Amino acid sequence: MYIAITFTIAILALLFVFWGARVLLSGNWFLGFIRGSAGLFLFATALWIVLIAADVYSYRNLAEEHSVGIVSFRKIAEQQFEVKFSDADGIAQKFELLGDQWQLDARMLKWQGPLARWGIKPAYRLDRLSGRYLTLQDERARERSVHEIEGANYGVDVWQFVRGVDRKLPFVDAVYGSATFLPMEDGAVYEVRISHSGLLARPLNQRATSALEGWQ
Repeated sequence: MYIAITFTIAILALLFVFWGARVLLSGNWFLGFIRGSAGLFLFATALWIVLIAADVYSYRNLAEEHSVGIVSFRKIAEQQFEVKFSDADGIAQKFELLGDQWQLDARMLKWQGPLARWGIKPAYRLDRLSGRYLTLQDERARERSVHEIEGANYGVDVWQFVRGVDRKLPFVDAVYGSATFLPMEDGAVYEVRISHSGLLARPLNQRATSALEGWQ
């Protein structure tokens, strides 16, 4: 479905390129400056649309609840952990988190109105992995850590644009899906799953289960 959306946006971009070329290559250069400016504007609009399509394509379809990755921890020092995050495709990344608890966030695009009625499911992109201290004193005084998981690489951020619009758009809503802050523990392993309501982390081994029981 997202391939179809991207293809439709790309066709629109090609139309702008075609119109821009017609303006710039027109044999009649009466009011040439205006024609040239209009042509360049159409080319710039086409590029902007292509970048929007690329950013939308980086999101993943969310048809039903499924796993987005595995998070495991190795203690380096007090309140300092090496975190390995392996996504659903098996691609692993390593980060260093400071604090006592961890959280994974995702950006979600929820389609509204006709797009939802056409059966287009919500989309998500993993956003950031962060650490947090248990005490307010540590949270205020000690160094914090936040790492980007999957960033926007195209110079256009559709999710931020939708969030920044003063009025809610009738066809899409941009929301955060966040797993609850959970304890970091040496050797603990968690699975992170996503549904329409957001992210949920579950313990996968005894270390993680014991950390949760002790924390609660």
